[in-house]
Amino acid sequence: MSARILVVEDEEALATLLRYNLDAEGYDVETVARGDEADTRLKERVPDLVVLDWMLPGLSGIELCRRLRARPETKQLPIIMLTARGEESERVRGLATGADDYIVKPFSVPELLARVKGLLRRASPERVASVLIYGDIELDREKRRVARSGRPIDLGPTEYRLLEFFLQHPGRVFSREQLLDGVWGRDIYIDERTVDVHIGRLRKLLNPGEEQDPIRTVRGAGYALDDRFAKATE
Repeated sequence: MSARILVVEDEEALATLLRYNLDAEGYDVETVARGDEADTRLKERVPDLVVLDWMLPGLSGIELCRRLRARPETKQLPIIMLTARGEESERVRGLATGADDYIVKPFSVPELLARVKGLLRRASPERVASVLIYGDIELDREKRRVARSGRPIDLGPTEYRLLEFFLQHPGRVFSREQLLDGVWGRDIYIDERTVDVHIGRLRKLLNPGEEQDPIRTVRGAGYALDDRFAKATE
């Protein structure tokens, strides 16, 4: 699964440039031009990283950063702040408000991309890891192979993406809507019951015998990669 990046930038040309280059790096990119719209969007869906302009209509970047740091769900969200303000006092203010990094316009696109990758690596190492391991399950992204206790498991493309998504968020409960969004994408309109079908297929493929089921059904909430599973297989 590609890391999701929200670009909050009101200069259309710069937003297009950022989106083009981040897309080229394989990231899932969304752009928003207003601070208040970004605030609403972030309450609906938390990305893996935010590239945030300081001066925005509706709500300033510095105030949005402050709000994000005050919410439990976005307290640790990586934030790179973009600004034309290069004075040391302004950089200190931006970092003190909660930004993880600070880039002054005009900037080098390769440098920005390197900083994005570095922040993602520190905040979510599973996003850049080539092999994901949980309990006795191993998923190799480069070879697109899955194994359990060393035994190869042949997954279909959807079941593979579903398992990869779970492995990136072990223990976290996802609703059917969140799984549709995270695995299928926001622009794909399919019935939520489709999730149940693919969860059933994934379970059947992962548990051909009497092995422990790594997927937990949370009644009324959704599904999760069971955090007790990893402990039981240690």
